[in-house]
Amino acid sequence: MAIIDIEGLNLFYGEFQALKHVKMAIGEKSITAFIGPSGCGKSTLLRTLNRMNDMTKHVNITGKVMINGTNIYDSDVNVELLRKNVGMVFQQPNPFPKSIYENVAYGPRIHGVTKKAELDEIVERSLRSAALWEEVKDYMKKSAYGLSGGQQQRLCIARALAVNPQILLMDEPTSALDPISTLKIEELIQELKDQYTIVIVTHNMQQAARVSSQTAFFLNGEVIEFAETVKLFSTPEDQRTEDYITGRFG
Repeated sequence: MAIIDIEGLNLFYGEFQALKHVKMAIGEKSITAFIGPSGCGKSTLLRTLNRMNDMTKHVNITGKVMINGTNIYDSDVNVELLRKNVGMVFQQPNPFPKSIYENVAYGPRIHGVTKKAELDEIVERSLRSAALWEEVKDYMKKSAYGLSGGQQQRLCIARALAVNPQILLMDEPTSALDPISTLKIEELIQELKDQYTIVIVTHNMQQAARVSSQTAFFLNGEVIEFAETVKLFSTPEDQRTEDYITGRFG
């Protein structure tokens, strides 16, 4: 059963239509990659999945985004709870100007966790899930800004996991990182898929091929093809998909 079901989704920035009639079903505990050239709509669609586009002026959306059977654009949806359930990791690591510990404890505190023992447990569990605990356990009071770029990105993943989401959105999470840090994040994504539904936007087609179970190819705001990753890369049905993955454009 699909945990995310997108039905006839259109998104406009003023007069410009950025998404056109998007239809897609994403299964639970899977990794879905969005690929395509710059400006094709993949990050825009990712941001609709936790209503990040609410923060942009002159956005108009029609159609439905169903998560766990509820249209998240219904007027009675609690957006704060939605974003707790659908976490987001951005292109640039963006730790808070706080200690490593407080970065991870921040979300649970907002959602009412006050006991130190409980916070300690959540922080350790989240850092372990993000494959960072062993590297930082002796430096929890130090500023997150002292970490390397790759460590900061894993800290941001731990921060997202600390509020126990079902879905994790990743917008080009390795594009600002070196190859070794990129490999660590990719290994982490593979480990997390047993617990979370992950949707990742990437410019790196090799990365999509390595980490995802299904891939959607976007062009000019449309989903041209959505299939199992192996099938999409080996025997694409649409000529435009083949042209893109073989490097003829993009």
